[in-house]
Amino acid sequence: MTSSETPLDLLVVAPHPDDAEIGTGGTLLRSQRQGMRVGVVDLTSGEPTPHGSPEIRQRETAAATEILNLDFRENLGLPNRSLEHTLEARRALAGVFRRTRPKTILAPYWEDAHPDHVTASSLTDAARFWAKLSRTDLPAEPFWPPRILYYFSIHLRIHPQPSIVIDISGEIDDKMSAIRSYESQFVAGRSDEFPTMLDDIRDRARYWGWSIGRAYGEPFASREEIGLSGLDGLV
Repeated sequence: MTSSETPLDLLVVAPHPDDAEIGTGGTLLRSQRQGMRVGVVDLTSGEPTPHGSPEIRQRETAAATEILNLDFRENLGLPNRSLEHTLEARRALAGVFRRTRPKTILAPYWEDAHPDHVTASSLTDAARFWAKLSRTDLPAEPFWPPRILYYFSIHLRIHPQPSIVIDISGEIDDKMSAIRSYESQFVAGRSDEFPTMLDDIRDRARYWGWSIGRAYGEPFASREEIGLSGLDGLV
């Protein structure tokens, strides 16, 4: 899915295909159903993996994208497993921000065991700043994405404190269907004994839902204060 001239309301920066689905799939679905324009930029192909290939991963990503009904999806083709915060990578991501002009960016949480995720988080912060600079060779007009939130698709067994939790009770089944599209990552070659990786993902969503008195939820952290227009949106 390519970019369009209509700005996005929400853009997820994913280190690998499937990270957006794991950390933000319910929020993407809920936002899209509320009339928002949503998209994902994958930084790498996610390959090589034990049971995948570039062709398999592309098919899986296309299937997940269709379930999420995204308005935009693009892959920057940066190196998997050795993602680096280079100026070239920063320029490429800043260019996406300028072209899509998202109101909110969702980036990986900054603490993780996976170096690609840590790099993707810092790369997003820097590209957000670069996107507003004038007198550059970046495409489109300068743009400062107003908000950035950080999602939890992390490998460490830590318990970060979220700033907000989005109710995704009505979206959990479709979120899990999108994740199951990545069969090479979550099904092939893995034990089907409880708890599976898919069980773990769903159970974490149930925990965050419990934390706000709902069935399922997705947590997000923020380094900046979050403004509300009123209290009517609180659950």
